[in-house]
Amino acid sequence: MVSEVSAPERSPNVIGALASKGPIVLIVALAVICLAISLAEPQFYSAANIIAILRQSAMVLIVACGMTMLLITAEVDLSVGASIAFVGCVAMDVMNNTDSVFLGALAGIAFGGAVGLFNGLVVTKLRVNSLIATIGTMMILQGGVFLYTREAVQNRHHIPSFVDIGAGYVGPVPIPVIVAAIVFAASYLVLRHTTLGRYLYASGANEKAARLSGLRTQRLKLFAFVLTGLLVGVAGLILVSLMNAGQPTAGRGFELVVIAAVILGGTSLSGGRGTLMGTLLGVLVLKVIDNGIIVLQWNQDLQMIVPGVVLILAIYFDVLRRKADAS
Repeated sequence: MVSEVSAPERSPNVIGALASKGPIVLIVALAVICLAISLAEPQFYSAANIIAILRQSAMVLIVACGMTMLLITAEVDLSVGASIAFVGCVAMDVMNNTDSVFLGALAGIAFGGAVGLFNGLVVTKLRVNSLIATIGTMMILQGGVFLYTREAVQNRHHIPSFVDIGAGYVGPVPIPVIVAAIVFAASYLVLRHTTLGRYLYASGANEKAARLSGLRTQRLKLFAFVLTGLLVGVAGLILVSLMNAGQPTAGRGFELVVIAAVILGGTSLSGGRGTLMGTLLGVLVLKVIDNGIIVLQWNQDLQMIVPGVVLILAIYFDVLRRKADAS
């Protein structure tokens, strides 16, 4: 007689199950981190410190909204850090030469959009992998900004309205936070409540099937690249306003923080999956940790180490999420 031998049941993957409940885990993690920092340093909950966290989170969130859409289409942009520095130099230079905040802001945003358009055309028309294409763009921008200006572009006119872009308030709320809230709300509506949002998800989930269904997937990806570039322009204006000078090296490492926050929030590198609420939580987790390092007076080199560690862990959790979905 031949007895049947049943395959042993697989033990549940606890980490995979937790990874699949990303938003809940992030909310709990954020609460625990805030509690731990506040116990060690009560000044963490001061109004000035909370405003500082929100102001720093705003710049990352603005770009992360575009990066979320881009990753949903299964593409990525590693040039945003170099671009944000170049945007600041261009905006400040134009403002100095025209004595117009509006023209400076317009030039900075247009430059960011042009970089996004360039990246999008290289990826969609030349069929270059977005990782390689945007690394190339990053190198061009990092060298190009020093050809454009050998030193920081100082604010020669000290126009109050320019300083207000990054440091001003509407009532008790910082202007960068208001801008980030508007960008977030608009992006959320596009992704969750429009046909365009559904098309972006479809394009990233299965590009071939989406194309056979009649979707112009390359145009959707081009849109995501240009939008990300424009949002880099907006964030660049806030950064240069806060610094009151265009710094060629200002954006070093910024792209890692943005991508780490987006992936930590549950957006998949393979495309077709992600939410802006998750991205918001990812940004807050990273910036609260960042602030905690400063408040607790730890070595500030950790501010670059932490996003790197988080990026590796977030990608690992993304793999576990996909395995949990497939099982």
